[in-house]
Amino acid sequence: MTWLLEVVWVLIGLPLVVLTWRRFPLTGLLCCLLTAHALVLALGGHFTYARVPLGEWVQSGLGLARNPYDRFGHLMQGFVPAILVRELLARTSPLRGSRWLAPLTVCACLAFSAVFEMFEWAAAVIGGHAADDFLATQGDVWDTQWDMFCALAGAALALLVLSRWHDRQLTRRFA
Repeated sequence: MTWLLEVVWVLIGLPLVVLTWRRFPLTGLLCCLLTAHALVLALGGHFTYARVPLGEWVQSGLGLARNPYDRFGHLMQGFVPAILVRELLARTSPLRGSRWLAPLTVCACLAFSAVFEMFEWAAAVIGGHAADDFLATQGDVWDTQWDMFCALAGAALALLVLSRWHDRQLTRRFA
């Protein structure tokens, strides 16, 4: 069940992209980011986020108290959807080139992160201790807040680093 909860977004997203590709193809940048995000989710789902070996190596190497892979996953939860939301808004609304595109994109990513945290809360209420692997709090009482902050930081970082590249791809492909 934990695996399913972790990878459900891949199981929903991949068929959706395939089914809509002819009517709504995506930029190469977004496709690469979605693939990377799917791999992060699959790895987290396979091991559970608190036990991903890559995170354990980082934890050991840096002397951290917890496996940081969960934080990385939440950073990606903001980073990749930021470009997805940006592309959807730029192509389907009058926001392309608008000053509102970036703040609305970040707001959408933060809202998604908050909804995801509510799913985690519901899983904890329903599953009790059986949901511990899914929650991956690792004893951190501020885990929910850190998760949302990481998603916020990921969304802002994606827009700062990738917006111009994304704009060039959008112009070249859909102008």
